[in-house]
Amino acid sequence: MRLTAVTVGTSQPRVLAEFYARLLGADVVTAEDDWVLVRVPGGFSVGFERERHFRRPVWPSVAGEQTASQHLDVEVDDLDSAVAHAVACGAVLAREQPQENVRVLLDPDGHPFCLFRD
Repeated sequence: MRLTAVTVGTSQPRVLAEFYARLLGADVVTAEDDWVLVRVPGGFSVGFERERHFRRPVWPSVAGEQTASQHLDVEVDDLDSAVAHAVACGAVLAREQPQENVRVLLDPDGHPFCLFRD
């Protein structure tokens, strides 16, 4: 078995695919109305699939609210520069930051993702 991709549910697959393509220096390789695929350098892919009843996740979780069921972790060399790039691409820095070497951001549809320095 070989893991090659992960798919993220969203209300706006094209918008998120374009966001992550800019963020990661990747290419949109498949674009349909309800599903868009981004291939990142190194061969891994991230798909974005329309969820008709999508509810924006809340992070950190709050009882009774939609929780994020997964998030992407992105290793970076320079945390401050990577955060600035992510914000310029359309991300928002989360209010809570759990660790010194990690920054949690929210993508345009509210999914959290982490930039981290090893």
